[in-house]
Amino acid sequence: MSRAVPAPIDDLGAWLATFAQPGALLELAALALCVGLAWLVVRALQRAFNPDAERSIWFGRRGIDGVLFPLLLLVLAYGARALTLLWVPRAVWHVVIPALIALVVIRIGVKVLEAAFKGAAWLRPVERTVSWLAWLAAVAWITGLLPVVLAELDQITWKLGGTQLSVRTLIEGLLSAGAVLIVALWVSSAIEARLLRDATGESLSLRKAASNAARALLMFVGLMLALSAVGIDLTALSVLGGAIGVGIGFGLQKLAANYVSGFVILTERSMRIGDMVRLDTFEGVVADIKARYTVIRAVSGRESIVPNEMLITQRVENLSLSDPKVWQSTVVSVAYDSDVALVRRLLEQAALEQPRVLREPGPLAALSAFGADGLEFTLGYWIADPENGQLGLRSAINLRILELFREHGVEIPYPQRVLHVRGAGAPGQGGPGGAPAPQVAPPGPAAGGGGPAASRA
Repeated sequence: MSRAVPAPIDDLGAWLATFAQPGALLELAALALCVGLAWLVVRALQRAFNPDAERSIWFGRRGIDGVLFPLLLLVLAYGARALTLLWVPRAVWHVVIPALIALVVIRIGVKVLEAAFKGAAWLRPVERTVSWLAWLAAVAWITGLLPVVLAELDQITWKLGGTQLSVRTLIEGLLSAGAVLIVALWVSSAIEARLLRDATGESLSLRKAASNAARALLMFVGLMLALSAVGIDLTALSVLGGAIGVGIGFGLQKLAANYVSGFVILTERSMRIGDMVRLDTFEGVVADIKARYTVIRAVSGRESIVPNEMLITQRVENLSLSDPKVWQSTVVSVAYDSDVALVRRLLEQAALEQPRVLREPGPLAALSAFGADGLEFTLGYWIADPENGQLGLRSAINLRILELFREHGVEIPYPQRVLHVRGAGAPGQGGPGGAPAPQVAPPGPAAGGGGPAASRA
């Protein structure tokens, strides 16, 4: 990092007096011209490229609140300062240039963090901290206090292995690492936006895996470059790497297993974003696949955060892995004297009247069993959107079946039971061998009547 700094302001009154000179007006006019030119260029570029205002780091929402406007204004200000110094001494630019540098640092840090970590709770405090530090550094630079503080911090040193470190070197290293990581996050956010644009179905999970891998690789390389730029010998980190490996082998093995399982899921595409899955008793749609966990959203709105290791080691039902179609069925009983062909036609009609039921393959009504009370029919049908719920569709089909049966006089039988009455009886009455005669409880009314009738001995 360059340590060249401007000369401190020894006579603050003399420096302030330069603002009353005609040359200061020339600098202010040049600054106003730079602001207008930067605004026109940014507005023209925004109209030409028409970026998404919510996701644009360069342009922001209004054009001037992005990174491009202060960066372009800073470049123009440097050029204007070089021209005006030919005629007038520096006065306005001594304040404007550090302020613009601080503004560029704030905009880049804030915009990149917003794009990389959307909705994070710690994001707002970090943004305020970056803003305060940048403005304090700008004020210290303008007043000439910053070179004095850095010189004093450079005197506080200690030896780490074969490297001589100071407080100033440590601060510069932290700033360098932060700058490199912000650039890495910026590049990875751009790669992620590019990869996930218009991605659907099978390609979405693969692109998500590539995006996560690119972000991790860029952050690792950026951190190594930052440490090397400070002067820290990277070979000394081999001991730290061994300690981290031992920690992963013991205390962090579950965490490491979750991260590895996340990449396995994304690369193998055994589960993709948008798939309908069932884990134990929880069923829902895969909303997002993170590096450590997977978010499964149920139809009721509940979200389950499942560690990726569970999705690898346990049995998971993927209802839409190779085919999004799901088969459903409902069972209904009719009286033994019912018209079988009519019943099958009415059942299939009730299913076809629902728009979510697929026509190919179409619904099928089959005589599945001879029940104790009547003929049992099973109506099977296919749907292609199980994420929209299944109980509501089954209820709608059952209600339509009930309406059609009532319209066509198809009887839904009540339970029938044979009762053997034990007790006193007239001599000679009863069944063979003197046994009481069986009595059959009369069936209940036809479909559409009250509840089932029960006979008790």
